[in-house]
Amino acid sequence: MAEAERPYSKRNIISFGFISFFNDTASEIIYPLLPLFLTSVLGVGPAILGVIEGIAETTASLLKFVSGYLSDKWRRRKVLLASGYTFSILLRPLVGITTHWAQVLFIRFADRIGKGVRTSPRDALLADSVGEGKRGLAFGFQRAMDHAGAIVGSAVAALLLGYFHLSLRTLFLVSFIPGLVAIWLCYFAVKEIQPKAITGAKTPFPLFSNVKGLGRNFLFYLLVVFLFTLGNSTDAFLLLRATDCGITAAAIPTLWIVLHISKAVFSVPGGRLSDRLGRKGVIIFGWVIYAFVYLGFGLTRSIGWIWILFATYGLYFALTEGVEKALVADLVPSGKRGTAYGLYNLAVGIGALPASVIFGLVWKSWGAGTAFTLGAGLAMVAAFLLLFVKTGSRRGGGNLKVSATVK
Repeated sequence: MAEAERPYSKRNIISFGFISFFNDTASEIIYPLLPLFLTSVLGVGPAILGVIEGIAETTASLLKFVSGYLSDKWRRRKVLLASGYTFSILLRPLVGITTHWAQVLFIRFADRIGKGVRTSPRDALLADSVGEGKRGLAFGFQRAMDHAGAIVGSAVAALLLGYFHLSLRTLFLVSFIPGLVAIWLCYFAVKEIQPKAITGAKTPFPLFSNVKGLGRNFLFYLLVVFLFTLGNSTDAFLLLRATDCGITAAAIPTLWIVLHISKAVFSVPGGRLSDRLGRKGVIIFGWVIYAFVYLGFGLTRSIGWIWILFATYGLYFALTEGVEKALVADLVPSGKRGTAYGLYNLAVGIGALPASVIFGLVWKSWGAGTAFTLGAGLAMVAAFLLLFVKTGSRRGGGNLKVSATVK
């Protein structure tokens, strides 16, 4: 029996969409220009960039595991997601006053703490807000709004740099404004939906007991995701590759807009496709697209192809970001979804640090072509292994009967 619609379902889905929109508007004023800021203003190279991004993302993923488990244990998700957004939004713009790459590392580290606290509880609350038959659509909408915010943020950055000639430092401080709207929505628009309580005997280590109860099939899925992540380094390297191929600093925000237009346009159809045809096949198709795009980045020196590859790269995101998370919710019951999302994000995070560091070192030692080819190869291996993940329904996960209480 499929899960039924929850009270406040539509309100939460729409609220999370707009929270993602305003948060990403704030974030993407900064992120696409961060590699340029580090290389041209602070004078660091790709290896340091890999270390900064790898440590930042790994920190976030470790905390996503803990916060997801706590949201199950406390049966409260809203307080964690709201505090996480607040922490990131207030600290992120301080990149504009840094004078050394170590300070950027500290702020990125702090920013990712906020992301780590909020992400798993948010995804679990979103999954609890909608039945299985519309879960791909719900996650697709959240991702589409996230990317729409990135489009607006990148457009604002391009306008302020190109027309008003603001410095990078001043531009980064401007990101406070849309971030404050996201904070307000977290506290006043989202409604708590209490997950089903976890039952079972008390153990000295309830966290590990909860993990064990998720099952071997789910843990194998995480292993496959981890393998894919080893070849999925930070997108900052794509921006660095674009500048190497002749894309100007003024054009970088526009290139980033093209990527996020592609993500925003295809995310809802991608999620809906997984509701109709199954999650696993859609994810595999997305990972194969990723592999070919990475091969393209490694081979091309053409500015024209860079624009085409960025647009195609958005299709990979649309077919995998929300769908991977929807599959997590399909495979585990409501009372353990926080822990499941925490583990999913932990698998991504454990792979993120070595992925970005290795990519940066391979680029430095053997060139960009070798680094991008390595990422493509790991993606193809992961796509093959995903075939062996067992799914219990046409959508890609078992049908689970779950109750919920609104608070």
